[in-house]
Amino acid sequence: MNMKGLIQSPCSSSSSPSAFLRPPCLTSASRDSKFPLLLPQAICTSQRIYQCSGVHMEACHNSYLSKHCMVARFSSGWSETQSLFPKQSLKKSLLPPGVLVTSKSQDVSNAPIVGDDKIGVLLLNLGGPETLEDVQPFLFNLFADPDIIRLPRLFCFLQKPLAQFISVLRAPKSKEGYASIGGGSPLRRITDAQAEELRNFLWEKNVPADVYVGMRYWHPFTEEAIEQIKRDGITKLVVLPLYPQFSISTSGSSLRLLESIFREDEYLVNMQHTVIPSWYQRKGYIKAMADLIEKELINFDCPEQVMIFFSAHGVPLAYVEEAGDPYKAEMEECVDLIMEELEKRKITNACTLAYQSRVGPVEWLKPYTDETIIELGQKGVNSLLAVPISFVSEHIETLEEIDVEYKELALKSGIKTWGRVPALGCEPTFISDLADAVIESLPYVGAMAVSNLEARQVPLYWR
Repeated sequence: MNMKGLIQSPCSSSSSPSAFLRPPCLTSASRDSKFPLLLPQAICTSQRIYQCSGVHMEACHNSYLSKHCMVARFSSGWSETQSLFPKQSLKKSLLPPGVLVTSKSQDVSNAPIVGDDKIGVLLLNLGGPETLEDVQPFLFNLFADPDIIRLPRLFCFLQKPLAQFISVLRAPKSKEGYASIGGGSPLRRITDAQAEELRNFLWEKNVPADVYVGMRYWHPFTEEAIEQIKRDGITKLVVLPLYPQFSISTSGSSLRLLESIFREDEYLVNMQHTVIPSWYQRKGYIKAMADLIEKELINFDCPEQVMIFFSAHGVPLAYVEEAGDPYKAEMEECVDLIMEELEKRKITNACTLAYQSRVGPVEWLKPYTDETIIELGQKGVNSLLAVPISFVSEHIETLEEIDVEYKELALKSGIKTWGRVPALGCEPTFISDLADAVIESLPYVGAMAVSNLEARQVPLYWR
């Protein structure tokens, strides 16, 4: 592999020593993709869309948007989304920066944040097996998801038989991995703790809200969380996927499921709700990530010589190049923002971004984490600090894949010193910022409803 393409962003062409430094360029999905994807309509990756008082804005408002607003630039859906109300003149003074608007309009200028409403927050996450006996049924649920393995329409009847075959085949190896980290995933425990801390922060900020956890592939399932939300009589709901960056296979899958649940339930159809599809650009999140990196760097003998190694969960390349998944662009911008925050603190270490956890015969996003580690060792990098950039909780991809497999590979490849930044977990700056995101979205409840999602065909791939 060419080292130039490894250490830089894939879209950078520089071969100078500064290639170790992050480049500003990003890539984007083709707007002429033959595989449309599941994306919230008119979603700007910078989380600034404005639709209020019956007004629908059909383009980015430049004063509020990052220069890297990829969906705003390239998504044909941006200007073609239909407003639920007649278009009117837009009063930009009503549109504060940093707000994610959500699908029914309301007069937000005088709307109380809470009032008599009963507020709920639904955290969406992947889920994970809590015991070794859970591993095979968890894998079945994973591979039975058409956003994970997409079959041609004529062969949809094979989805569950194929999921059963793959889950049985992969279960023994997966059980070994989970056994090595204590016999199960800690994801539920950590997510429950995050939910409790988020609730505490909301109450401290004078927003009494109940927080619920809905997992995609294991208990507590999203359906279970929705039933509890209905029993509790929630009247305003904020849906918050715990994935900083949007992808078809993570937030997209969870929101597609939620859309199907809402469509079939009259109570949910009439409940005001909003979706925060991604939040990787929020200042609190960026600060929390930079804080953790800075804290870990001081554990090295020569902190300034450490390569900061961002490792993100990969997705098949076809999702980005053919389906238009914004995941890669959002991930690269996220790394940009974290490094900019570190530079403000006089931390100017070299960095690189790679993608882990690929499975199956198809090509995934490159560079791959394992190949990158080997190349860095051959290049003479002595110290590496791994940053799990797409994970906000510890689970098998961090505790086993990064901490065991990649650490061992790094030491064998000539890297002398290895460190790893912990996942955010319940880090106070992070959770407080999530609370702020929820509060900021409340006056705009209704503008980004799950009914705005479009479920379209994406390519078959194996994960």
